[in-house]
Amino acid sequence: MTSHATTEDIDPRERIGFWEEYNRRALVGLSCTSYSERGLLARQANFQLDDVRLAEISGNAHAVERTPEVARSAPKDSVFATLLVKGEAVFLHEHGCLSATAGDLVVYDTRRPYLFGFSSSMRQFLVDIPRELFVEACMAGGVPAPMLFGRGTAREGELVVALRSVLENPGERARGTVLDLIKLLAAGRSGDRPAPAAYQTQLIIAKDYIERHLHDACLTPGQVAGVMGVSVRHLGRIFESAGTTPARHILERRLQRAHDDLTAPGAAATTIADVAYRWGFSSQAHFARHFRARFDRTPTEARAAGS
Repeated sequence: MTSHATTEDIDPRERIGFWEEYNRRALVGLSCTSYSERGLLARQANFQLDDVRLAEISGNAHAVERTPEVARSAPKDSVFATLLVKGEAVFLHEHGCLSATAGDLVVYDTRRPYLFGFSSSMRQFLVDIPRELFVEACMAGGVPAPMLFGRGTAREGELVVALRSVLENPGERARGTVLDLIKLLAAGRSGDRPAPAAYQTQLIIAKDYIERHLHDACLTPGQVAGVMGVSVRHLGRIFESAGTTPARHILERRLQRAHDDLTAPGAAATTIADVAYRWGFSSQAHFARHFRARFDRTPTEARAAGS
């Protein structure tokens, strides 16, 4: 973390000024308006990912505006990718208005005026990408107008969900993965043929989709490949780079989640069959056979040992 701030300990009469000054120094120049009788209650944490900055921001109902005057007096040459994870918002710009809800990503150029208004409590991740880097790594033409991602296609939705997973837990490769995901989104929207993502990025997308669908007994490598827009053979190459196969990874994750349930406090009240079906196994016998092969004990023995 490079810096953080909160208005909660600031005199309510001084919160707006404090927030505007902090953002001017840490992120971008803007003006702020609060719509709460309690005044602005907001938090922000900033993280540096090499030449890309990540900010996590939460607060109550408010609006931030980058007016033409502010854009001139506090220039900022970046592209912001803002992922709303809680609340609803409107994004006003010179070409119109975008309506965003939790799960949507808004990409926009900080050189152009905008207003971002939040009607209730909110939380968001903001990726600050220097515009020159964005043009080089994500979209050659830049951002001629703000773009909204998340609801266009199923594949677009999966890419945004994968981006959230990376932003929630940024690791040492987060910078490259974030840029790859935004590049895939931007290419799909501009009509360009999406460039193939690096295996590492595709692996993150695939694993994230699998993790969220482990309960589905019909989950197959073919389903995962279809959502990602690649062939089953290519999906196999992606997992080969991690030393496994898609089918083996699905089975391993199901077994691990089942093991976690069976060894958790209170597991005695849960039947083996319930755990098996919860994690996508088509039969209890099939589950028990693979469980014993993986953990060298039966589900019943694992549950007893954990109680």
